[in-house]
Amino acid sequence: MNKVKDKKLLVGADFAGFPLKEAVVAHLKSKGWEITDVGVRSPEDNDTDLMFHRIGLRVGSMISEGEFERALIFCGTGMGIHIAASKCPGVHAGVVESVPAALRAITGNGVNVLAMGAFYVAPQMGCDIADAYLNAELGSGYEWWHNFYEFHKLAIDELDAFDYEEYKKNGFKVKHLGDYPLQLETKPE
Repeated sequence: MNKVKDKKLLVGADFAGFPLKEAVVAHLKSKGWEITDVGVRSPEDNDTDLMFHRIGLRVGSMISEGEFERALIFCGTGMGIHIAASKCPGVHAGVVESVPAALRAITGNGVNVLAMGAFYVAPQMGCDIADAYLNAELGSGYEWWHNFYEFHKLAIDELDAFDYEEYKKNGFKVKHLGDYPLQLETKPE
């Protein structure tokens, strides 16, 4: 598997996300990242196989199959490509437009596919978002919060094990794999 700790990352963009993806990739390459790009690679790319949902499915499948640990994806809004990637098993995708949202996406939700929309995210913000996302992991930054990691990891595990038909047969109740009480806490000084 290509891992973040080894500075290996998967990216994909459609034509609308291409300019933002190019800025973020140039930034990451300057920091030594090895990038695998499975989307639009030039402004002239007009292959219909490179539509947002098809790229999202391609990226999602590569995460599902264990080829990459994490990916960055880009389209006009970030929404469509993220919905497509989320169709693949084990993909936890999120759309972000700020550094705090990117940090929470990885530290609290274990997002393995992060989407950005080029219509809303400026290139420098996209670079800052990528840095924040790639330099954090599930639970990091919240060590002071009792059971933060365990609570969120349980949610991820239950989502990975989720079977809609079983859920439906169970009266729309989630099968608990465990429980960790958690309440909002204030960070100590």
